[in-house]
Amino acid sequence: MKNVISFAELSLKDLLEVGGKNASLGEMIKHLSIVGVKVPNGFATTVSAYQLFLSQNNLDNKIYSVLNSLNTKKLESLKKTSENIRQWILSTPFSLEFEKDVIQAYTNFNDGKEISVAVRSSATSEDLPEASFAGQQESFLNICGSKDVLLAIKKVFASLFTERAIMYRIHHGFDHAKVGISAGIQRMVKCDQGVSGVMFTLDTESGFDQVILINASYGLGEAIVQGKVNPDEFCVHKPTLLKGKFAILRRQLGEKEIKVVYSNQGDSKESLKIIPVTKEQQIQFCIKDQDILILAKQALLIEQHYGRAMDIEWAKDSVDGELYILQARPETVQSLKKEQYIKNYHIQGRSDVLTIGRSVGQKIGQGIARIIADPKDMHELQTKEVLVTDMTDPDWEPIMKLASAIVTNRGGRTCHAAIVARELGIPAIVGCGNATSKIISGQEVTVSCAEGEKGYVYDGLLKYQEEKIAVSNMPKLSIKLCINLGNPDKAFSLQYLPNDGVGLARMEFIISQMIGIHPNAILNLEKLPDAIREEVIDKTAAYESPKEFYIEKLREGMSTIAAAFYPKQAIFRFSDFKSNEYANLLGGNEFEPKEENPMLGFRGASRYISDNFKNCFALECEAFKRVRNDMDLTNAQIMIPFVRTITEVKNIIGLMTSYGLTRGENDLKIYMMCEIPSNALLAEKFLEFVDGFSIGSNDLTQLTLGLDRDSELVASLFDERDDAVKLLLHYAISACKKANKYVGICGQAPSDYPELARWLMEEGIESISLNPDSIINTWLYLAK
Repeated sequence: MKNVISFAELSLKDLLEVGGKNASLGEMIKHLSIVGVKVPNGFATTVSAYQLFLSQNNLDNKIYSVLNSLNTKKLESLKKTSENIRQWILSTPFSLEFEKDVIQAYTNFNDGKEISVAVRSSATSEDLPEASFAGQQESFLNICGSKDVLLAIKKVFASLFTERAIMYRIHHGFDHAKVGISAGIQRMVKCDQGVSGVMFTLDTESGFDQVILINASYGLGEAIVQGKVNPDEFCVHKPTLLKGKFAILRRQLGEKEIKVVYSNQGDSKESLKIIPVTKEQQIQFCIKDQDILILAKQALLIEQHYGRAMDIEWAKDSVDGELYILQARPETVQSLKKEQYIKNYHIQGRSDVLTIGRSVGQKIGQGIARIIADPKDMHELQTKEVLVTDMTDPDWEPIMKLASAIVTNRGGRTCHAAIVARELGIPAIVGCGNATSKIISGQEVTVSCAEGEKGYVYDGLLKYQEEKIAVSNMPKLSIKLCINLGNPDKAFSLQYLPNDGVGLARMEFIISQMIGIHPNAILNLEKLPDAIREEVIDKTAAYESPKEFYIEKLREGMSTIAAAFYPKQAIFRFSDFKSNEYANLLGGNEFEPKEENPMLGFRGASRYISDNFKNCFALECEAFKRVRNDMDLTNAQIMIPFVRTITEVKNIIGLMTSYGLTRGENDLKIYMMCEIPSNALLAEKFLEFVDGFSIGSNDLTQLTLGLDRDSELVASLFDERDDAVKLLLHYAISACKKANKYVGICGQAPSDYPELARWLMEEGIESISLNPDSIINTWLYLAK
């Protein structure tokens, strides 16, 4: 019987003898080192040696006897039993033969010199596809010296009987006596002055398997694994990586406030210490793009070899500068999910109606109501509370993400609160008029958007029912149904819905959520007040320059959406902020005009070609070029909003060409929003300069009927089904069909009125782009 086995001699077939973690390390050294996956060398103690150790003095029978009679509902009993078993193990000596074999293997590491190693647990029930057992047993880092290595091994054995490990086995139905443990002794990667982290070969939240998610932080990886630090996060697109193109979709800067480094050599975790990270390091990414791509390629090789999604730990050695894989195990959460569902909601009871408004979405939310009058007080809202306010703008978006539902006094169903609520997938009721006076802050409420166009805020927490509907095997349609999307954070989840791509991705949402700075503030730092200038510099410090920050964050947002739906078409609309919305961005007040009615003012194409904004527009063009040219995400296409005249469309096409976006080059399509009556009335002339229309029914209805779509005072008159609006829709669709050009609709109307979607289908529209919460029901309705 062997007491120890070198990693180089192991493979997955040795799982029962050295546990999942050590078997996987051997597998990678044996099969993946030749393709560039670097794994630190080491050796494993055998499960047989562990079992022989336990058999001394009948220790195994003693342990399993007390575990079999344990009442796990009595926590004090569980704690006492765990402490006793671990103490029995720690007080039992190893055999002389075992100690000799371990010392020999350890000193063989480095020509007889004792070096620093990691002593990690590797249970036979660990790192399995159906149960990871991750973190159930202990690991000990920065261990140096034969005596301390032996003690660490004994502590690894004892950790098989911690309270959490005992309960985990019981929960998953594993027999205590059939679970063995091995200790892996692995050369320490000197990363305490470098970086380390974890990576998954899928998105951990949505399960989207076309990306690699990489977390990184300074020092040893314990800080990330144990959740002590908010790391930097990077997302890499697999298909783009395989093409040899730049493949980093997104970078997210983490606080990285502390790091774990080596302390004095020792036999326990006291050999490590936590120290603060300097402010200068915190505001920089801890790892360069080159290393991110190297790691992603290694993750891809590991996933391809194992044939499944993987959870991988890595570190960069601060001495030799090499990237090492420390362990790899199957991912056991998202990769096991089989079916995707959507949910329908049904209210089960009634109580006093506190207020009524227009419903947004079809969900039900509930919780404690919190009235917030100003975004500066947003800290008062706790997670999953109901946000009640007068109205919202982009400043409110961080708080809106926390809410279980949103209720506003003002606004129609195309206002900011409504649009953001749809993107976030939370219910909202807008235009109540009296929400902040009828609802008491701290009151429990139920927000129901599941009862048609009217939304009701009920007193108390009412019961409701959720109905799951599978999204597979959807019926065929004669038209394309696409998704309206602005928030890149939702892209990986929403791509699971049945869809034919993205009909509208709003750049302004990406700017407000991921950038938050006015583009002219980026380009004119010297004109900013000192305080704002310093804030801009701090916020953009992780990038080469403020300008590069703006371009790259916009590129990251667009590439995330394009990659999520690749290879299906994703149409990105240039930013369509109004002047009051642009003013809300950092530095915006320094550059934006004061307009009485921004909805009809300085927006769309007029803004892009103006002398005081065309340089800002160049940033959007550059970001879009990077998505298509550098990343080869040619499913991304572009759209121009709010074009008033033929002269404007000529000028904007010429300006785009000068910025490197040439219609037809590399199959680039340039579409135009058809949202002004002039666009429909002169459709044939506009279509000479673009590849098709996407109809914006919100603005088209507003301008046809002569009403402010954000005003609750005339909200009842806002109806896209009005005959005048439908006549213009008919003109636009007919002109596109006659010119053999694309025509779709991305406005709110088809999401709210399935019968209008049916009418559009009968008119011959090519695609309808819907809000995510209505695509299933509209799809099924049209299929009838």
